[in-house]
Amino acid sequence: MARQPLLEIAAGSLASALAAQEGGADRVELCGSLAEGGITPSYGTLALVRDRVRIPVYVLIRPRGGDFLYGDAEFEIMQRDVETCVRVGCDGVVIGALDADGHVDARCRELVSAAGKLGVTFHRAIDASADLSRSLEAIIALGCERVLTSGGAANALAGASVIAGLAKQAGERIVVMAGAGIRSANLAEVAKLTQAHDFHGSARAVLRSAMRYLNPALLDLAPDIEQSSVDEVRAMKAALAALSP
Repeated sequence: MARQPLLEIAAGSLASALAAQEGGADRVELCGSLAEGGITPSYGTLALVRDRVRIPVYVLIRPRGGDFLYGDAEFEIMQRDVETCVRVGCDGVVIGALDADGHVDARCRELVSAAGKLGVTFHRAIDASADLSRSLEAIIALGCERVLTSGGAANALAGASVIAGLAKQAGERIVVMAGAGIRSANLAEVAKLTQAHDFHGSARAVLRSAMRYLNPALLDLAPDIEQSSVDEVRAMKAALAALSP
């Protein structure tokens, strides 16, 4: 029996996580600072999301923006964050790290070990790696259940053929989840070209500030925010439902 398609929403706040749930998402990837690709959310955000969101919650473990080459202290931070996710009762964590030559960092095994029974997704660090096929094998060897990828391209549509190749290489050993730039308008095309079953997007829309006073001199403090849209999540789920036999 063919596996039903699944939608994961990258939620950068409690409000976005609740919107993902209301819109019918199957899982939340909880993170902070989506503008820089996502980092580990605050403890307060993590705790409240765990209390109020009923669908599975996976937490991004990334100490900063930028590259995926981490020092020892950063790895220690990541390990502590994984341990916090275990204590809070999250469903899984999202990890990833590379060495200076662009290969999967062997220390990722320590993060998988710290996760214990939690599910583990390897994030788009694979897209920054020197050899995606080799990296996929390393990620499988780590024991990850899932890998998120855009096929090494700027978005999943541009990298669709590579994603399809990775999915074929993976077989039943790991789930290859397509992500980056996926919206309701292109999800069906991405699904057709990649043959993936799991899809990842943020479903973000601009939420205008409710401030009546704004200081026009503070150009570096933009008042509007981006938040996952219930309507866009629903539209993405509808696009997936249309794919089902």
